[in-house]
Amino acid sequence: MRRRIDDFLHYLETEKHCSDNTISAYRNDLTQFVDFASDKVSSWDDVAKSNLVSYVQTLRDRNYASSTVARKVAAVKSFFHFMLDQDILDDDPTATLDSPKVKKRLPKILSPQEIETLLGQPTDSSDPKTLRDKAFLELLYATGLRVSELVSLNVQDLGLEEQIVHCDSGTNKERILPVWDRAMPHLRNYVERGRLVLLKDPYEDALFLNHRGQRLTRQGLWLIIKGYVESAGLDVDVTPHTLRHSFATHLIDRGAELRDVQKLLGHANISTTQIYTEMHQEQEEESEGASA
Repeated sequence: MRRRIDDFLHYLETEKHCSDNTISAYRNDLTQFVDFASDKVSSWDDVAKSNLVSYVQTLRDRNYASSTVARKVAAVKSFFHFMLDQDILDDDPTATLDSPKVKKRLPKILSPQEIETLLGQPTDSSDPKTLRDKAFLELLYATGLRVSELVSLNVQDLGLEEQIVHCDSGTNKERILPVWDRAMPHLRNYVERGRLVLLKDPYEDALFLNHRGQRLTRQGLWLIIKGYVESAGLDVDVTPHTLRHSFATHLIDRGAELRDVQKLLGHANISTTQIYTEMHQEQEEESEGASA
């Protein structure tokens, strides 16, 4: 039975070009299932839906999170689909197997007051790195850019006079985003003063530079943000996307149309943007509950 798992993992590697981490996760999940099933069946042909239901119940009895159970069920389903496609099996016992319902987790955001506290952390106007940090923090919250998009910006992507930024997310769909007034002085200060000090190579196009005069990396930017979160004393689980999520939710809070927010964020499908409406509704329900 384990040989078939090896065949499936080889297929994922050579045909689907899955990452090592993905293949390792499939290996662990499928090995766990075969360990459970091996004393009940002697071949994959013998596996019945009742065996699968019993396996899922065993996972629940062991207090696995619903999301983990759902992932393990998905791995088993993919494996059986593979054996069916390869004519190894004639029937798929997972065809009518239900996956556990996983409650969608809404992303964490900062309140407007917490945003102000975070954006107020870089204060030394004479330090070029502080000018840089102030500029990119303001720009992130002013536009909803992804962190990966922000570190990819070049100097020519920023229109200081027009108050816009050109963003290429790598999908050949450029977005031209308006920049709020409050961010513009900080961007000008950085471009005209801070960046010139950090710049080592006059041919470097990157907008945001590290101390070596090279393009600031996503990881480097995230470490800087984490430092400011700590110095601000914010007891919030901040991720690289937190400012983006906060930007979108605060726009919805102020009455922005969902389609407009979708365009600003660069979402291909409006269902992706819909989550911010759910967050807005959840906040309103919490407020009503607190005032009741």
